[in-house]
Amino acid sequence: MRVVRVRVTVVGRRRFPCLRTLLLLAALFFLCLQLHVSNLTSLQTTSEPTNDSAVILSMVPQILHKFLTSKPRNATKLLNGTLSNNTELRGLSIPEILRSIQKYNGAQTINNEDIFGPVQNDTIIIVIQVHTRIVYLRHLIVSLAQAKDIETTLIVFSHDFYDTEANELVQSVDFARTLQIFYPYSIQTHPDSFPGQSNGDCPRDINYQQAQILRCTNADHPDLYGHYREAKFTQTKHHWWWKANRVFGELEVTRNHTGLVLFLEEDHYVASDFIYILRQMQAACSLACPQCNILSLGTYLKTYNYYGDSKKAEVTPWISSKHNMGMAFNRSVWTEMVSCARHFCSYDDYNWDWSLQQVSQQCLKSKLTAMVMRGPRVFHIGECGVHHKKDNCESTAVISKVQRVLANAAKHLYPSHLTLTYTTITKKTKVRKGNGGWGDTTLTCDFVNTQV
Repeated sequence: MRVVRVRVTVVGRRRFPCLRTLLLLAALFFLCLQLHVSNLTSLQTTSEPTNDSAVILSMVPQILHKFLTSKPRNATKLLNGTLSNNTELRGLSIPEILRSIQKYNGAQTINNEDIFGPVQNDTIIIVIQVHTRIVYLRHLIVSLAQAKDIETTLIVFSHDFYDTEANELVQSVDFARTLQIFYPYSIQTHPDSFPGQSNGDCPRDINYQQAQILRCTNADHPDLYGHYREAKFTQTKHHWWWKANRVFGELEVTRNHTGLVLFLEEDHYVASDFIYILRQMQAACSLACPQCNILSLGTYLKTYNYYGDSKKAEVTPWISSKHNMGMAFNRSVWTEMVSCARHFCSYDDYNWDWSLQQVSQQCLKSKLTAMVMRGPRVFHIGECGVHHKKDNCESTAVISKVQRVLANAAKHLYPSHLTLTYTTITKKTKVRKGNGGWGDTTLTCDFVNTQV
């Protein structure tokens, strides 16, 4: 392991004539440091969570409360903190939704361009994958609103569920340029046909012999664990691939874009200096890490502290389970990825990040190398999602913890320089067996009709 400081800063030290005074000050310093670190450990601390929304609101500027307030609607129902998937409850028919999606995707309207000016080729683009968890989305928007230089970005909201309330929330964003795109092959718009769950599809858990007797649609193609396709799991990977193709290959505003594209999800939360850090990482790549092709602002470390980690970045081979949160790359990296579409789209795993790992290991000439911030600037706040459901999906405990962590770390944000640590893995990485869920031969990416 070797350490490189991108910028060397020399700090003078006072000399104390009295050794006893020096030792006393040192003892006090380490005591304060110990208390400081204990306050800045990960979100998995044992501190008692709070669900008091008043505490959350007290840490949000008054002007941003509007993003956290939902409007009561007779037709809008929240189920476990998510928007109802029943289109009848939403008061919209599938043909109406499809027409609206076509209208949005065709118009490619950039909101607030008259205020913040046109998008440049090096503008940082933030792409957010949005499903139905509007409670989390509200808090993500609040965190984005408090970020320095957010007005210089373009925020692309990529939806796989069409909802009036979510649309109004996104369209109320007034602190940056925004654009909405809609995945046109969602479960919502295809509830009884592929890529939704068709009536003739094989049930997930029947065996191959039973499937042959039933002669269900995909009887000949279970996954590597013998299970059959579940649309609610496969949609996320399809959506991720579609939105990336859409941003890099189809949008007029990004036709000649060469800057960074940052990928977030609806249940993420950002630190106020995340754009500042992203630019510092980009500069560090040019100076000290030309092989770095992925920048990662999030981390799944159990513990961290901003006193020592706020300016530290690790250079390491990209690992999907560790470096998939708040990741950014540019068009040249995407061009290499999309040339490996066959590997991504045929790998028997319903996770987009595991599939990208397969691309890196089996196809790319230069494997993905990540620069990862030790002190995270992107946090995961979701209590519930595709894989996990809890009794109270509207819990604000994690959000409250993130707010406290960032409040305590405020004086350590915006570091003057980054210190890079290089980690070399000498052991050959074993090709991982996929998680399945992608054995159906129809689960290609071709149907999304992307233009690349």
